[in-house]
Amino acid sequence: PIIYSMTVGIILTDILTYLQLMIMNTNPFNNPVFKLEQLDTLLIVIVIQILIIYITTSIGNGIYFKMNKPMKTLLVCSDPEDRDTGVIERFIDRFKLQYNVVGKVHQDKILDPQCLDSIEYVVFVNVRSAERKQWVDECYKRSISFSYSPSISDVLELSGEHVTFDDKPMISIDAKGLSLEQRFVKRAIDLLGAIVGVILSSPIWIVSAIAIKLGDGGSILFTQDRYTINGKIFKVYKFRTMKENVENYSSTEGDDRITKVGKVLRKIRMDELPQLLNILKGDMSLVGPRPEMISNVEQYEQELPEFRYRLRVKAGLTGIAQIEGKYNTSPYDKLLMDLLYIENYSIWSDIKLILRTVTVIFKSDSTEGFDKPQK
Repeated sequence: PIIYSMTVGIILTDILTYLQLMIMNTNPFNNPVFKLEQLDTLLIVIVIQILIIYITTSIGNGIYFKMNKPMKTLLVCSDPEDRDTGVIERFIDRFKLQYNVVGKVHQDKILDPQCLDSIEYVVFVNVRSAERKQWVDECYKRSISFSYSPSISDVLELSGEHVTFDDKPMISIDAKGLSLEQRFVKRAIDLLGAIVGVILSSPIWIVSAIAIKLGDGGSILFTQDRYTINGKIFKVYKFRTMKENVENYSSTEGDDRITKVGKVLRKIRMDELPQLLNILKGDMSLVGPRPEMISNVEQYEQELPEFRYRLRVKAGLTGIAQIEGKYNTSPYDKLLMDLLYIENYSIWSDIKLILRTVTVIFKSDSTEGFDKPQK
């Protein structure tokens, strides 16, 4: 993340600085008309800067983890054997320089403060706030840092603003959604971003269209009804990645409905590009909750009625759930991610998520399918 964020910043800065220099060079004594010169020098400078970033970051990381040993970590779980606990354990295991898991206990275990004597970090997995309170109190008393998987009410509380009623501290939650000013600026960014996106990605559109046609001679675009803001139904556009006239349900691992061209487009997430047209039409936004299939939403809402909370803003081409989640992330976790975005919305958060979207291409598990059909 450090290398990626610094690289993006450097590239944007270099390009803007380069364009400024080319504009300054456009004068009667140099270039009578605007033109781009020495692009090879610009590329060499960017490559050198990226190498410096990589080397210095690696050295800095090495020094930091030499000085800071892995934190002794305790997992407190609602069910030590469930899927979510396994996911957290596998994730933590990837960061051995930061975490050293020394134990795992059930949330109902009677808290013995001595068990926290050598602990530096506690992770609560699906532990409800009522059961978590005693542990949190003890952690705070001992200055032990912790993290927890939030409930919907936790997410709403996190978005609250501190107010005072007379001398009584209160938390105020604004449940009205985006303000008029926020909607106006967001729409302006959507239009600008979609227009620039269509122009810059036009070569990909052409190559994808030709490849799909040569692949099986079928239609290039695929349309499907999806939900957006306030439950409005619209037709989403995508490059067709599946064979025509096949049963429609969410893709699964090893799905034989996906064409050879479709596998490539899905891998690099370019099948979503036509949704820029949906953004221009106003059905979608650059950033927002993923536009789910109507059949999936109806199925999810049977077990999780709150899933409809995602429809408080327009569906998005990218978003927290698309970047940090996977194609097969559970509906509840998708909802939590989307609520974190909605309830803590800012223009700056949109810009950061747009810049982070590039990283999705390099996530090997971002397009991981469901184990079985979601009908």
